Amino acid sequence: MDVPEPRPRLKVPVERAIDHCRVFMDGERLPGEYIPSSALNEVAEHGSGFVWLGLREPDAHQMERVAEQFGIHPLIVEDAVTAHQRPKVERYDDQLFMVVRSVKFRAEASEGDSREIISTGEVQVLIGPQFIITVRHGAELPELSGAFEENPELVALGPGALAWRVADHLVDEYYRIAELLEQEVDDLEEEVFTPGSRFNIEQIYMYKREILEMRHSTDPLAPALRSLITENRDILGKQLRSYFRDVLDHEMQVRDRIAGYDERLSALIDASVAKITMQQNTDMRTISAVVGMAAAPTLIAGIYGMNFTNMPELDSEYGYFIVLGVIAFIVALMFWWFRRNNWL
Repeated sequence: MDVPEPRPRLKVPVERAIDHCRVFMDGERLPGEYIPSSALNEVAEHGSGFVWLGLREPDAHQMERVAEQFGIHPLIVEDAVTAHQRPKVERYDDQLFMVVRSVKFRAEASEGDSREIISTGEVQVLIGPQFIITVRHGAELPELSGAFEENPELVALGPGALAWRVADHLVDEYYRIAELLEQEVDDLEEEVFTPGSRFNIEQIYMYKREILEMRHSTDPLAPALRSLITENRDILGKQLRSYFRDVLDHEMQVRDRIAGYDERLSALIDASVAKITMQQNTDMRTISAVVGMAAAPTLIAGIYGMNFTNMPELDSEYGYFIVLGVIAFIVALMFWWFRRNNWL
């Protein structure tokens, strides 16, 4: 029996993955949008300037086409198609490849909501002598070129300046989310440490999990930025290195704050477990007290329910009322004793 050959996979044109393609010349952006080939020709004719190509989740075929046009290193092509990478900076000849994770915070989480509070994406930045390519996977980038175009001196620094603008925006978003998380952690602490309050420990575990996810996305960025600044002086000028150094400083602040939240949540988990254990002990003492107060009447009733013939109390005219009085006295005495010792 002949096995049918698999049908060839449909190749989607590279234009479907392009967010934008722009040309910057002499400190200014040329009007309009381009296709990659015409943009490269424009830069080649003038002998200066650079191309900014924005891609959205390209597949292997689309990325290979882009690599052919821009002369991208094959190892970069493989990384650009594969998402879920750690933040890093790698150099291939005169090309730099940088990965920065994006973080998005969903503040409207409610109790019992198991959906992610923090979701992450990925922005890859490829810097070449006359081009910069940004590739986003599950990440959103706002219109960053506005402030960039208003500063001709920054545009004149080349593609590295745009890479700084992207990294700066993502790290600023880290900082904004860190401030929102601080309020959430403060609210959790208030719930846990308020006397008599009822709280859901699952919510603490949920925030603990989400903050760990954020740490995995942001912590590796610091060593990547250090290597970018110290090991690529021939590609990044002194001014650009100072800009990236500022991004590194902000990233370090965010990392310290997030690490602090992680430690505070760990302490909250310990405090919550201790508080729950104390509450359970209090509940068990209350239950034991109630059972103890019920045991005395049960014991007396059990004795008089044996119905032996030789039981003098059965012939007493007021025996029933005396037994009820004794039972009430014993229960009242036990109740007083338990309340005095804070069992009830």
